[in-house]
Amino acid sequence: MLRALSLPLAAVVVGTLMGGCGLLREAPPPEPVAPPWDTLSPPPIVEGAEWTDPEPIEMGLPPAPGRYAGDLDVIHYDVELVIPPENDRVSSRTVIRYVRPGQRGAHPLTLDFTGLSVEAVTALGVPVPFTHENGVIRMDHPGRPGIYDTIQVEIMARGVPEDGLILRENVHGDPTAFGDNWPNRARFWFPSVDHPSDKATVAFTVHAPEGRRVVANGVQEGPAVPAEPERTGGVEGLWSWRWVNVVPIPTYLMVVGVAELEVMEQGLAACGQAPASPRDDGCIEITAWAFAPDTAHARHVFRRSGEMVDLYVDLIGPYPYEKLANIQSSTRFGGMENASAIFYSEQAIAQGRDIEGTVAHEIAHQWFGNSLTPADWPHLWLSEGFASYFGPLFWEHTEGDLAFRERLSGVRERYLASDVTHRPVVDEAAENLLDLLNANSYQKGALVLHMLRGVMGERTFFRAIREYYRRHSGGNVETSDFRQVMEEFHRDSLGWFFQQWLYSPGYPELRTEWSWNPSSRQARVILRQEQRPDWPAFRMPVEFEFVLDGGVHRASVWMEGREWIGTITLPRAPLELRVDPDEWLLTRQLGLTRIGGEE
Repeated sequence: MLRALSLPLAAVVVGTLMGGCGLLREAPPPEPVAPPWDTLSPPPIVEGAEWTDPEPIEMGLPPAPGRYAGDLDVIHYDVELVIPPENDRVSSRTVIRYVRPGQRGAHPLTLDFTGLSVEAVTALGVPVPFTHENGVIRMDHPGRPGIYDTIQVEIMARGVPEDGLILRENVHGDPTAFGDNWPNRARFWFPSVDHPSDKATVAFTVHAPEGRRVVANGVQEGPAVPAEPERTGGVEGLWSWRWVNVVPIPTYLMVVGVAELEVMEQGLAACGQAPASPRDDGCIEITAWAFAPDTAHARHVFRRSGEMVDLYVDLIGPYPYEKLANIQSSTRFGGMENASAIFYSEQAIAQGRDIEGTVAHEIAHQWFGNSLTPADWPHLWLSEGFASYFGPLFWEHTEGDLAFRERLSGVRERYLASDVTHRPVVDEAAENLLDLLNANSYQKGALVLHMLRGVMGERTFFRAIREYYRRHSGGNVETSDFRQVMEEFHRDSLGWFFQQWLYSPGYPELRTEWSWNPSSRQARVILRQEQRPDWPAFRMPVEFEFVLDGGVHRASVWMEGREWIGTITLPRAPLELRVDPDEWLLTRQLGLTRIGGEE
């Protein structure tokens, strides 16, 4: 995909704030700052010029140990791009504002960036030497006498993104450009600290061909206007769009979409519960964006988005962003939860498929994953597991318990059929971050939440969820942060629960034998865990349901080891025994056998 090109110019802007994630969470979002374009003149456009872009790194590689252990903290990205009519390349300028807490004098700057060719770098308005190797830009820039100073660096680049910003024709053969950054693929189209722990605000200025719309995080700042030729490297016929997001988010959620899109208004939601809303009534606007041939189905499949938002506001807490746009897109995933600008599979919408489950999942991500962001990739279940559980909860509240249990049964079956049951959910050993997109992070993570709800009780569980969100909203979390809040509300240790379900592999495989003694009127039950010996013996509450003539009798016990034997007194002879009848547990039932004589 590397090729020699003569390219126009575009621009990207990046900024930082002092203090790390904790302080960033406490401080109000910084106001977006327009980049000082006069500090660096665009390089001349030379027709027929050729160069070789740097060899890009493999996508999804985990960072080297200590890569993000420094004190660099980005607080604002302001990204300007030029996308020519051919839709086959981009040029960019990146203005980076950040601080260097705790140091005086010259300060090294290290940014993730790969694939595009870096043309020039300035710091504090002065050209500085730099290196661009192995997917990293490194530079030293002039120091200042103080510390905790905000510093601005500008980077000019151009080329063909190997990934991250996807330039291609959509399902209808029309040119599109869509950002697609998870897990650490923002680096393929703008310089960044490409790690989920470094949150920042972001603004995008995009110069795109007439007839194409631009959508991005945040809200649109003014109408689209004809682009100024000096800002597009002489490319004519472009229009300039600007979007501004004032809520700090990680780089993997920072996106633009450029295509011939139709926009459909779909009402308001989260009224009075959306602190970032620019509207006087405190509501967020919900819109659907789709390619013209697909608008009817898009309107239908996104029709209940407002209901979903309002439910999650009630269950979790205030909506964290300025708006919600559901967007048909040309990217890698079936759905991507980009903050306030969710991307969905173009094929699914064009083919008229029912993706409402995906819609609920991605909207739930606005709280879990986007606002509460895993501090590092091994804790991905705090994003995907939560979305995979709160998505089905929409059906529990709108269609009842049976609809919810049917969806959760499908979640359970997908996990049991997966090839990752031998690995823990919190997995520090993944060789590629994309490997974490598996049934542990999604399906098992969802079932862990369901079992925790069963252990803690309905009311306590959801009260704890709201406190977990309130305490950590806008920040980064690890599994220990979630456990701490759950234990506070449970008023007992949950270490055993988290260790066996999240830090150990596997699940219980249960074999049950039972008999009935008519003289004592007792049922004797033997319950054995027969999973692999390298999997733990799970501690868990188990419910028995005895089917009687004219009714049922239920009893709950705690299983602490690989075998439980006990008796249960019944009013009359049982006809049948059901183990875990409401399917609270993640188990595989190996067999249920009645032994002994009849009454």
